[in-house]
Amino acid sequence: MARTSRGAGREAVQTIRTRPFPAVVAMHGCSGLWSSKIIGLSPRHADLGRRLAALGYVVLFPDSYGSRDLGPQRRNDDRRVEPFRERVEDANAARPYLETRPYVKPDSIGLLGWSNGGSSVLYTVRPKDRPNTGSPDFRAAVAFYPGCTAMADKGDWTTRVPLLIVMGEADDWTPARPCKTLADANRNKVKLILYPNAYHDFDNEAQKLHELHGLAYTANGDGTAHAGPNPAARAAALKEVPDFLALLKQ
Repeated sequence: MARTSRGAGREAVQTIRTRPFPAVVAMHGCSGLWSSKIIGLSPRHADLGRRLAALGYVVLFPDSYGSRDLGPQRRNDDRRVEPFRERVEDANAARPYLETRPYVKPDSIGLLGWSNGGSSVLYTVRPKDRPNTGSPDFRAAVAFYPGCTAMADKGDWTTRVPLLIVMGEADDWTPARPCKTLADANRNKVKLILYPNAYHDFDNEAQKLHELHGLAYTANGDGTAHAGPNPAARAAALKEVPDFLALLKQ
């Protein structure tokens, strides 16, 4: 199980005042939490962390790979850390950790993730992973372009908390159609937003649109997909996601 405290994660905390704040557990994608070009969080993670902190949220980034002495997992067919297993454990360890912080409102914690982290979100919010009776649960969840194929194929996925999925219609890494299948089957709990002409990583301003090869899972199974920013989709998501997470402040 990955550690979620000093040395394994990063907490973006607004200046601590007397009252507790809502919080978000943010799960990184298969490239990992850290930037390969600068010392610190990757720009995508750091940007959203700062934005949410400015809106009054505590943000915790569990490091599912570095805490296990692993690098990126996107090109490995036999992954050592799985979104349906270890990363669910990480998310469910992060939540009670935040509940013990005096500056966190324990019944107002949300879950968010990108790509592999988005898939981890979908697995974590299944009814089977509900916390023990009497313990606070996640209040809401957001998944950026998750992989939905395995869950859609199985046909029995559902969520116990309100969930927002945001992704590009043109995503050829984690395609939108299986996520639409999940959303259609869970209309009362899942909101799916598809952005036209947007690929995987549409919110990542730090890179240009490019083609990737040798990926473990892609839409057509050949290991090739596109990733890169779409300014219109990014701007829309940066409004939609905070609006949805406002559930934590109710």
